[in-house]
Amino acid sequence: MTIHGLSPETVAALEHALGQGGVAIDPAGMAKYLVDWSGDHRGEALAVLKPASVTEVQAAVRLCGTLGLAMIPQGGNTGLVAGAIDIGAARGAVIINLERLNRIRRVDADNFTLQADAGCILQHIKDAAEDRDCLFPLALGAQGSCQVGGNAASNAGGVNVLRYGMARDLVVGLEVVLPDGELWNGFSGLRKDNRGYDLKQLFIGAEGTLGIITGVEVKLFPRPGKIETAYLGLPSFEAAIGLFQHARRECSDLISAFEIIGAECMDLARLADPKVVTPVNEPVHALIELSSSSAVDLRGLLMDFLAGALEKQLVADAVLAESNAQARAFWAIREGLVEGQAKRGYHVRTDLSVRISDIPTLVDQARQFVAQKHPGWISQAYGHAGDGNIHFNVLPPLDLAQADARARGAAITAGLYDIANALGGSISAEHGIGRTRQHAYWAGLSPVHRRLASALKDALDPDGRMNPGCLFPATETLS
Repeated sequence: MTIHGLSPETVAALEHALGQGGVAIDPAGMAKYLVDWSGDHRGEALAVLKPASVTEVQAAVRLCGTLGLAMIPQGGNTGLVAGAIDIGAARGAVIINLERLNRIRRVDADNFTLQADAGCILQHIKDAAEDRDCLFPLALGAQGSCQVGGNAASNAGGVNVLRYGMARDLVVGLEVVLPDGELWNGFSGLRKDNRGYDLKQLFIGAEGTLGIITGVEVKLFPRPGKIETAYLGLPSFEAAIGLFQHARRECSDLISAFEIIGAECMDLARLADPKVVTPVNEPVHALIELSSSSAVDLRGLLMDFLAGALEKQLVADAVLAESNAQARAFWAIREGLVEGQAKRGYHVRTDLSVRISDIPTLVDQARQFVAQKHPGWISQAYGHAGDGNIHFNVLPPLDLAQADARARGAAITAGLYDIANALGGSISAEHGIGRTRQHAYWAGLSPVHRRLASALKDALDPDGRMNPGCLFPATETLS
């Protein structure tokens, strides 16, 4: 007799390795680990394993290897590309979720580093840094539930990439359980270490296909003494990019975020919160945030910049936040539109990246494509922009059947990818590849890129047991 595909002997072995609470095999116990944040994808698993220590992760990996089980590493399961759930390719995989591996190991404020278990919630890391008068700048909408190991594995981005970079730029060291169960300790605390290959970079952005990240050491920064925020109104995306280019020169590295939102997105923000009031009424909205030490007259700098921009007609309207509460209300608009999209239901979701100066062209071509080829669908353009990242999403007509919407959505997604690729851009700026973008990603690689990627995978995971179907085609031959 088998239990959900696993023999009683296998279940007993897993429970012996991971202890009480370390194995879930019943549908109720596994349910929350088998659906992604958006609700668009539901997966399957033979079991959900929840190790509570690095040693237990090693034991689980070794046992899975002995039993011939594929493994899907999972953090907070907040991703949007089905990278941490099996939606059909793995067939016979177990999920290894790290939520019980959640200890902050050390905060070193003197050297501006923090070391934590991979299962630590991002917000807890940010809070621990703030308690020591430091800043960990990675900032995401899901920071209250995503885990830092997943942030590293997916090379997470967020609103502060413009100033601080992606997760790749914020990681000092990693600890990784390899596919054979061996532990690689890549911690050193060093900001500069030029001894050959930087192995940690192999695992950052690899989405769990080369090993399971169990510990992360990150850079901290001095906590800003001042933060100033303004909400702007502009006539077009072209004007918004022109303003950003001007701001980049005038305010330099004091800019911590620059977000652009098409006015068409405001209905979604109100769907999340009907009380939302937009500070401006222009076709394009922008959020700019500056941060600095207390010694800088940051408010004066931002006021002078905005006055000059208004005088030069670079911006049509501007509202400077008069309090922290007002600044939070500005950011709530940006965060709310994402929640509103989820509430509305299925929609085409993209995460495109182009050169900053090409953003207006990307948005214009994408809007024309949707209007001409897919009338009735509603374009939504917003994004971090200051780092070249635009989320161009498309909402189906409300009366369109779900199956028809998804079928048409696949064609829309392919068309949007074609537009980004023609501009020399990327189909994934920050969300990763996972399983939903794997075919488009692999098809777009040159033969030499495929060969190098396959060589890495074969060298570290020769049996192909780590997150099969993610990044790489779910076939035996990758060439």
